[in-house]
Amino acid sequence: MLGSPCLLWLLAVSFLVPRVHPLAPEDFEEGEEDETPLPAVLCDYDRCRHLQVPCRELQKASPTACLCPGLSSPLQPPSPPRLGEVHVVAEESSAVVHWCAPSSPVQQYWLLLWEGSGAPQKGPPLNSTIRRAELKGLKPGGAYVVCVVASNSAGESSLPWAGGQGPEGTGGPSFGPCGRLAVPPRPLSLIHAAVGVGTALALLSCGALVWHFCLRQRCGCPRRARPDASL
Repeated sequence: MLGSPCLLWLLAVSFLVPRVHPLAPEDFEEGEEDETPLPAVLCDYDRCRHLQVPCRELQKASPTACLCPGLSSPLQPPSPPRLGEVHVVAEESSAVVHWCAPSSPVQQYWLLLWEGSGAPQKGPPLNSTIRRAELKGLKPGGAYVVCVVASNSAGESSLPWAGGQGPEGTGGPSFGPCGRLAVPPRPLSLIHAAVGVGTALALLSCGALVWHFCLRQRCGCPRRARPDASL
């Protein structure tokens, strides 16, 4: 009789307490797959794109995580930008300059323009999103050296002739912050020059004819003898 309550208690526990199912290997695999991080993608950032939004702002606005290109320390002056295409508009005596940002924090840009060996002309400051600027007032037939400079709170980027040698002593770097540009003469100027040369030649020709007839009248010209009609 003493064993009856114990037997009933064991039966109640076995039926009322839920059984624990062991975890299968498939359960562990599913959990590991859920925790696998998604592959990182690069942000839609182009160093040469005009009005390019800073990459940090793209990261904040992007719905998914993206990576920005590495930059140097903001405590160091920026590296030199890379000058790209320079499109000269001869009809307007102007040029459009493109460049690419360096791998450094940049706060502003500006352009330097040399004509000969004189002091450079410094353009207005441009914000860090700008990659294109226009040069106006160029002389037809003139030759120039143009450079793009970047700056931040630590300083400004260097030029190829940082040792003191001016742009007139260099061969014109083909890959860097500087380049040479030549402005051809205006097409109208060539037309005017051609018309002037043609007019001058016409006047010279007329003058030569007038001088020839005047000289002939002054000195006289021997007449040919008429053949005898009797022969």
